[in-house]
Amino acid sequence: MTTTQSPSNTDSVDNGVNVPALLEARETLKGVPEAAQFTWRSTTRWKNGVHTTSTVKDFAGLGAEQSHKSESTFTADHPEVFAAEDNGITPIEYLLVGLGSCLTAGVASVAQNRGIQLRSVEATLEGAHDIRGILGADSDVRNGYNGIAVTFRIDADASTEDIEALVAQSQKRSAVFDALTNPTDVTVQVA
Repeated sequence: MTTTQSPSNTDSVDNGVNVPALLEARETLKGVPEAAQFTWRSTTRWKNGVHTTSTVKDFAGLGAEQSHKSESTFTADHPEVFAAEDNGITPIEYLLVGLGSCLTAGVASVAQNRGIQLRSVEATLEGAHDIRGILGADSDVRNGYNGIAVTFRIDADASTEDIEALVAQSQKRSAVFDALTNPTDVTVQVA
């Protein structure tokens, strides 16, 4: 972690985050909480074996249907050591991708708001996983991660304490961190 003193002029900081627009949206949504209700969607299709393809395009929010600029496609599979074709990362690795992306975006947003210029941000995530659970080899072993470790390497014009505060605030506001660390109702049904 490289640190220097924070700049006195926050107008010269550019981490690519439009903080005024975010703060304006926050204030607006305080008065219209129903517009803050978003529904995120993805569609997953089975290909073969344990190979799937998921697409993300449309979502609902701000009281209307919305669309991303383009559709995104995600391929999931299992590695050959699981007797699969290894056409993509495993679904549980996507959790690491989502968590790392959310926390890193949060660091950039908080840094911009606090007038801290970032030079680089890298998050390394490791998930400890005993696969005996998903294989049904031991009913006392859970199916998911036993734990996830996130390590940030941040080069910024800020003190170590300020950088640690960026990460703490990002963690506090992360939707993915919250979903992973607090119970979330999940309903599975057949249509």
